[in-house]
Amino acid sequence: MYYKNYGNTDMKVSAVGFGCMRYDEDDLKAGRFEKCADVVLYAHEKGINYFDTAPFYCEDKSEVVTGLALSQLPRDSYYISTKGNIGTCEGPPTKDAFRRRLEKSLERLKVDYIDFYHLWCILNLEGFHQLHEAMYEFCKEAQAEGLIRNIVFSSHMPGDQLETAINADEFAGMLIGYNALNYRFRQSGIDHAYEKGMGVVAMNPLGGGLIPDNPGKFAYLTEGTDLNVAQAALRFVSSHREITIALAGCTTKAHVDDACIAMENLVEKPAAEIYREYESKGESINDMCTGCDYCNVCPVGIQIPKYMDAYNMVLMNESFQNRLDWHWDVTANDAGKCTGCQKCEKLCPQHLPIIERLAHIYKNRKE
Repeated sequence: MYYKNYGNTDMKVSAVGFGCMRYDEDDLKAGRFEKCADVVLYAHEKGINYFDTAPFYCEDKSEVVTGLALSQLPRDSYYISTKGNIGTCEGPPTKDAFRRRLEKSLERLKVDYIDFYHLWCILNLEGFHQLHEAMYEFCKEAQAEGLIRNIVFSSHMPGDQLETAINADEFAGMLIGYNALNYRFRQSGIDHAYEKGMGVVAMNPLGGGLIPDNPGKFAYLTEGTDLNVAQAALRFVSSHREITIALAGCTTKAHVDDACIAMENLVEKPAAEIYREYESKGESINDMCTGCDYCNVCPVGIQIPKYMDAYNMVLMNESFQNRLDWHWDVTANDAGKCTGCQKCEKLCPQHLPIIERLAHIYKNRKE
């Protein structure tokens, strides 16, 4: 396994981390938690030492399964990451409520402290400031008590907004979405974090399954390697010098093996160098939404980035309806609310025909 330093800490973490959000659904429903835990133990045996979980993952069983597995191992042989926000509180977001949530995570994970505790799911700067005001002081107190080692944040903000959060100089690292689809619009964020000495963990390195499900479109990632597309997509992310960990959501031991193979003979390069290497490749995906989120300005409240992500499926000759129903949980009917004001299209760095795509989704929706 290839290891990197987590930012300015003295922590040596595996370049690929185990994402604990994809435990086998049938095993979870049947209560076969030991079977799920066995995959975690296998990953640790293969050299993975960073495990990322959260409340509510896997029907709220992820922390339980993860704790069942990791409690069988020496505490200094792994790092655990979990999360909290206003939505995880039972009741109003007070210090006591945040403490109860943290204590619940500690109990489930069977540990005395959390290595990385995230201010979770920050979508924009307004959300960052709101969560920071509500939660950061509590995290500092918990850190002083030894319950949290590192305060970090998880975000879906574009690169320029990420820089504002990074400039707060209050976080050891961050968790962001980064993959071969959106890397052009996330690089300023990871560059700035790296310069600040922060660790950077990349979630969604396979584009929510879109990349391995469409190997023809992403075959360019495998050029000059003997890797399959999923492995190559993971290596693409991990090869960034600025990225500390690529999170791989693993259900089976075969998924773990894929992740480990992707890290073999890893060569780190600066993000700018990778950009230059790949900017002329992947031309077949240039008309796909990269998820930069700049279009999220709709005056009538349409969640445009979600619909543009779903339209990517149309370009792959697959169903946008399934993406809306099962990944984003929004209705195609809302796409029909578009007034054609063009605010979104004026901000789209790819100049995508957003209005036309919204109309297609609405026209072809299932009643």
